[in-house]
Parts: sequence; structure tokens; C-alpha cells
Amino acid sequence: MDWASIFIHDTTWSFAVEILIRVTVMFVLIITFLRFTGKRGIRQLSIFELTIILSLGSIAGDPMFTEDLPIIQAVLIMGSVIVLYRICTWVMMKWQPFEDLLEGKSLYIVEDSMLVLDKIKKGKMSHDEFFAEMRQQGVEHLGQVRIGLLETDGNFSILLHSSENTVYGMPLFPKQYQAVEQVEIGAHYACMYCGYVEQILEADKCCPRCEDDCNNWAKALNNQIVK
Repeated sequence: MDWASIFIHDTTWSFAVEILIRVTVMFVLIITFLRFTGKRGIRQLSIFELTIILSLGSIAGDPMFTEDLPIIQAVLIMGSVIVLYRICTWVMMKWQPFEDLLEGKSLYIVEDSMLVLDKIKKGKMSHDEFFAEMRQQGVEHLGQVRIGLLETDGNFSILLHSSENTVYGMPLFPKQYQAVEQVEIGAHYACMYCGYVEQILEADKCCPRCEDDCNNWAKALNNQIVK
């Protein structure tokens, strides 16, 4: 094994200095061009914005170490990408369908303390993802949530019930999110698939809302959210 060939090969001191200059120039150009994309470029990215960032990274990478690739070509390409980005942003402001096409729409995941059935069936968001997002925002059960919205940038927005309007809901923490084998008379239970709440008489009852498999009920909670 030739360690010198692995780490150095035919790299000369002059080309090493050239690489440092190329990297410095491209680094400055990337920061400069990202400034032109606006402040959204440094926050959670939509699919459209992520495409721009990946494009800039790809454009900037090759000129950093490719000897026969002049920097001016990368500058022209990066400039073209930024111009296209600005044009698309302007069109999105003027025409809503174009914005929906590029960035998508916000999705309702929770409505009236229950999961939205069609979003679950289409695989828009898994239970694990949803539970994790809710727990991170201090939510213990669905009865505390009035609306849950999956934003186009991947963030999760929620509107909570007021304390007096908190209802029974499906638990979100692992110890409470477990199917019961026997039910208590007068107690509320939540379907572990869709969040529907009912006072059931037997644990093997099927959910009338989602018609999921039977024996899939967890004891519902109704405690208020702790702020």
C-alpha cells in the first residue's frame, strides 16, 4: 500500500495553493449568493429551497479542486440559478397554484382532537413522527390539541384547546399508549389508530370511525396541558 499515493499522488505545492485560493473564492461566493436568496435560506427549508441549496453546493464543489475548470463558469451558473430562484419566487407571490406546485400545501394532521384519516391512510405522516412532534411541544394526549398542521417546511404547528375545553384524547407517551385487555365501566378509551374516543363496553370492539382492527383501544386521558 502506497500511503504517499493515497494522500498526495501527483499534487504539487503550486496546485495546493491554487486549491486554497479556489476554495476561498467559492466559499465567499456561496455566502454571497445565499444572501441573495433571502433569510428563508438559513431556516427550515422547503423542497424548492433545498433544491437551490443543493444546486449551489454542487456548482461550487467541482471548481474547488478541478484544475481545468475556471471559476468564471461556476460564477455564471450560480448567477443563473439565483436569477431563476428570484423569478420563481416572484411568480409564486403572484400565482398561488405555482407556489403549491413548487412548495406543496400545508396538511391538516389533527382536527378536533382526532387524527385526519385520509392523511394517515396516504402515509403523509406516521404515528411515531406525529407523537414525537407533539411530545416535544409539551402535549400529552390528543384531547389537548384542537388543530395540528404539517407545514411545507416540515415543521409542525398546533393550536391547543383552552384548559376548560380540554377533552378526552389518545395518549402520546409510550407507557400510556398501550392496548387494554379489560375495560372499566364509565371510562373513556381512544382508538390507537385514529384517536376516536368512546366509552366502550368490551376491549375487542372495532373503531366505528376508522374501522381498524379490534382490540386496539388505549385508555384516554383528559388532563390539562402543563405550561
